[in-house]
Amino acid sequence: MNTGRNDPCPCGSGKKYKKCCQNKLAAHIATQTTQPKVSEPSSTEINRLALLFNSGRYTELENQARELLEQYPGSGFVWKALGASLKAQRKVALFELQRATELLPDDAEAHGNLGNALKDLGRLDDAVASYHMALKFKPDYAETHYNLGNALQDLGRLDDAVESYHRALKFKPDFAEGHNNLGVAFKDLERLDDAVASYRLALEIRPDYAEAHYNLGNALKGLRQPDDAVASYHRALEIKPDFADAHSNLGNALSDLGQYDDAVASYHQALKFKPDYAEAHSNLGVALKELGRLDDAVASFQRALKFKPDYAEAHNNLGNALKELGLLDDAVASFQRALKFKPDYAEAHYNLGIALKDLGRLDDAVASYHLALKFKPGYAEAHSNLLFTHNYLSGQPAEALLSEAMRYGTLVGRQANAYQEWPNLPDPDRCLRVGLVSGDLCAHPVGHFVESVLGALAAHASGRLELIAYPSHFRCDALTERIKACCCGWHSAVGLSNEQLAKQIRDDGIDILMDLSGHTRHNRLPMFAWKPAPVQVSWLGYFATTGVTAMDYLIADPWTLPESEEAYFTEKIWRLPETRLCFTPPDVDVQVGPLPALSNGYITFGCFNNLTKMNDEVVALWAKILLSIPNSRLFLKAKQLNESSVRKNTIERFVTHGIDASRLVLEGYEPRKEYLAAYHRVDMAVDPFPFTGGTTSVEGLWMGVPVLTLAGEHFLSRQGVGILMNAGLPEWVATDADDCVARAVSHAADLRRLAALRNGLRQQVLASPLFDASRFARHFEAALRGMWREWCDKQQVSPH
Repeated sequence: MNTGRNDPCPCGSGKKYKKCCQNKLAAHIATQTTQPKVSEPSSTEINRLALLFNSGRYTELENQARELLEQYPGSGFVWKALGASLKAQRKVALFELQRATELLPDDAEAHGNLGNALKDLGRLDDAVASYHMALKFKPDYAETHYNLGNALQDLGRLDDAVESYHRALKFKPDFAEGHNNLGVAFKDLERLDDAVASYRLALEIRPDYAEAHYNLGNALKGLRQPDDAVASYHRALEIKPDFADAHSNLGNALSDLGQYDDAVASYHQALKFKPDYAEAHSNLGVALKELGRLDDAVASFQRALKFKPDYAEAHNNLGNALKELGLLDDAVASFQRALKFKPDYAEAHYNLGIALKDLGRLDDAVASYHLALKFKPGYAEAHSNLLFTHNYLSGQPAEALLSEAMRYGTLVGRQANAYQEWPNLPDPDRCLRVGLVSGDLCAHPVGHFVESVLGALAAHASGRLELIAYPSHFRCDALTERIKACCCGWHSAVGLSNEQLAKQIRDDGIDILMDLSGHTRHNRLPMFAWKPAPVQVSWLGYFATTGVTAMDYLIADPWTLPESEEAYFTEKIWRLPETRLCFTPPDVDVQVGPLPALSNGYITFGCFNNLTKMNDEVVALWAKILLSIPNSRLFLKAKQLNESSVRKNTIERFVTHGIDASRLVLEGYEPRKEYLAAYHRVDMAVDPFPFTGGTTSVEGLWMGVPVLTLAGEHFLSRQGVGILMNAGLPEWVATDADDCVARAVSHAADLRRLAALRNGLRQQVLASPLFDASRFARHFEAALRGMWREWCDKQQVSPH
């Protein structure tokens, strides 16, 4: 560790050694040779130095030591004292401490102090060498084992750090800091249970150790025990109220629990004590975003980036907020900036994929999901979005989609320790406990479909079925409260790990567990791989196989899923007799309007679906329809059309097929009442393919607007068929593209018939299986009972 004349000076000045501290050393040597003095200070002088150090009078100690060095330049003790005084004042003390070790080569404390100075300068390998030298002379020096552990931890040598902390604790078992930092190393090694044990030992020794309470909270949060984490952060803050990190992480734990208002308050406290705390600004933004305060969230992310411009996580979070605001181009730019600073950032690749999907750049979206999975192979959410996005692409072989879904199933199966036996009584006729897992039990298409069904089940199946909900998202609105009233139990899944949620469901004695999400947002499919219930069913929220082998059944109907397609599902198909969907009449006062073509003098086609469904084949077919019906218009309404670049691109896509921009009406998002009222300007709706409409189609029918659909071969591409056949509108189902154009022309040519259909369509669909909740509930209950009987038949039931 000797420094050469032309090496950088070890004091950190940036000068060469010969131009800096070597001159100091030469001066001291010259003084010693020209003015011979006694080599060491007296015991009185030494005691004076010790007294100054122990009383924290470091400036006086520095001045006293410098005076003594004029008289005793060769005193290792004085050099050591000077170094200690400088370090205590947070000054660079490297030269002084290095000089102490030269004069006291077998002084363990001197080598240890030098190690601390080197560590402070970021020279970790040199620090480790100094600590080893100290331990050579004093093997039972607990503090040095501890400091060595800290340096090794900073170097990422976590196993070696753990070994050093263990040695420190061997020689000093009541060393609270040693237990605490051992816990930190365990946490970094993802040995969270060991980390918790270490923090608890630290707190037994020192109950008022705020940092240990804080670290315990971090480990408990990592173990998905957010309530306990919150308690630990509160204890840390009782001891140290200005502990900004604890305020911030308390906010994170509260966010995990869905308590975003309280989380916001915690982040504000963190920023009160540390205004330039970029991480707290970013986390505050996340909480504000979840509360729907998107503009405030954007401002918080921008403040985080003001203090830390290369903060990849804040760029990613800003992108998410911009995406929610419909500013998709800006969102893409933010995700790309995140990846500039952190190219292996799986979450940013994933979020970029979602934004690209919403922009209709499906191939780019798929590539982003693959990158997310490359950097984080167990990333179930990215795999789900990859599967979901494949459904937008036309011409996807069913075999390829099944293969990808099965890869997902294998992934989540490996992450789970599936239950093999269940304590549920295999009685085919007893009351069944049915669990519902969904992140969409609110004002969402899933919520709109299930509300009336659950209400009918609660009213008519009492004593035969008990409904217990496990919402996987914190959002709660008026529809949530109405759904909650239909259930016997309501247990939030927010903040629970897959294992914890599976245990909760098993402990609740659920007989049939239903997934209402599939591969959509907020799904808990990985938890289903734990098989907490004897019978597990996928229904409503998705339209293809989940790929999860622990999912026993998938509910379909005679129209949407032909028998020839069953081979492309890992689940057993259970068909309801009429429809797999039953919609709840909207609770808004919007009446059916007159046929607009009668006053306009031209036909207006409409599609209010997610614009991502409008692939190139869809554009070509709709353009052909418009060209076949002079002066006709196409009204598109979608959130993406808030973005000017999307509107421009949409116009260009139709212009390519000979459709002038004047024949297009493009509108963005509006609240539900205004959105439904927009159907007053639509004569007939056109269905995209292969990803057909669901909620939009049923809402259009309720508003008196028939929808023209093109029947496909697969589940998703036949959803429109199922809706129209149950609505009593078979003449609106086309068999191929030419048939679709012919039917559009035929319907447009008979305005009197189209107006008559519009006038009576709401009453027609309200009386159909699509809206008859009691009828649907009977079929649904019979299906669940049938699935249960199949499970019971497989069990060895002892005779009564």
